[in-house]
Amino acid sequence: MSHRIFRIASMGQQPAPADYRALDKGRDLSDTLLDSLQRPLRDLRISVTDRCNLRCTYCMPREVFDQSHSFLPRTELLTFEEIERLARLFIRLGVRKIRLTGGEPLLRRGIEQLIERLARLQTATGEPLEIALTTNAVLLARKAQGLKDAGLSRVTVSLDGLSDAAFRRMSDSEVDVATVLAGIDAAQAVGLGPIKVNMVVRRGVNEHEIVPMAERFRHSGIVLRYIEFMDVGSTNGWRMDDVVTASEILHQIAEHFPLEPIDPNYSGEVAARWRYADGAGEVGVIASVSQTFCHECTRLRLATDGKLYTCLFAGEGLDLRAPLRQGESDRVLTNLIADRWERRTDRYSQLRHAAAGQPEHPVKKVEMSYIGG
Repeated sequence: MSHRIFRIASMGQQPAPADYRALDKGRDLSDTLLDSLQRPLRDLRISVTDRCNLRCTYCMPREVFDQSHSFLPRTELLTFEEIERLARLFIRLGVRKIRLTGGEPLLRRGIEQLIERLARLQTATGEPLEIALTTNAVLLARKAQGLKDAGLSRVTVSLDGLSDAAFRRMSDSEVDVATVLAGIDAAQAVGLGPIKVNMVVRRGVNEHEIVPMAERFRHSGIVLRYIEFMDVGSTNGWRMDDVVTASEILHQIAEHFPLEPIDPNYSGEVAARWRYADGAGEVGVIASVSQTFCHECTRLRLATDGKLYTCLFAGEGLDLRAPLRQGESDRVLTNLIADRWERRTDRYSQLRHAAAGQPEHPVKKVEMSYIGG
């Protein structure tokens, strides 16, 4: 069966410009913006490219994202100027942290220029805006200093195993682990921290790497986070049987290195935190499948082409690029964003959990490589 990537097409005849006059009105921004479940808007993830130099099986499986796959042409990507303008509006509505994602964000030409633009912004309370970036680190060793100089606050690296065999099976690439570790070392050397390393765990593929990964990053100052294999998009062949749960992961680690639970760093933090009893650092577990956290989700996602998604598991997005390029005012754009957030009802993981791991999926789900993880 052939897979079709869900992306709102821009080919062919374009729709007539929308009439946004009803949204051209002032808005009181003094109160916290809340969605329908009383969740505030605090975090924005911006995907800067839909391209990647790996083909991780849980994100961009090669049989779908092959040589015949059509990536977005450059003209359909938001420009850095457009991203900066939208970022300012999101900040007015409560965003305190922006994370740049992809695809692989370091493939976006001139990414340092975008970071410089965003790093000059301040939150609504006058504090510096936190700018983070998630990367596979293939290009990080040679870019780390430039990213730091541009104003990047911190970096998160995806690494799904320490052995080349496990890593290549997960990433479906010829890249070796040493390249990723060199990128992590370079980021740590220039002060891009605290660094986090994310490991997606898939049963029968790389769960044997759980303890070696813990051992590798103990005493390093790097926070290792394990992520349950999730049903993002429609192409990764997700099955509940492939999920290694958070409790299983923690049990494996604790058999070798006793753990103690610790409080979240902030309200809405997605990773449950644990520290080593011997003081060797901490690990986290992101348990979207077995222990949902929808009730605390404060995130919006801006896709590569300017569509706004209110959930990682969303079926469709709100087009912000069209009004941007039609010359609509900041007031119109702010009201579009605010109205979408206030109507937000997403709690996909909770519904999946209530349905014993097998929910009724939306007809289409956007792919992770399109809106970031």
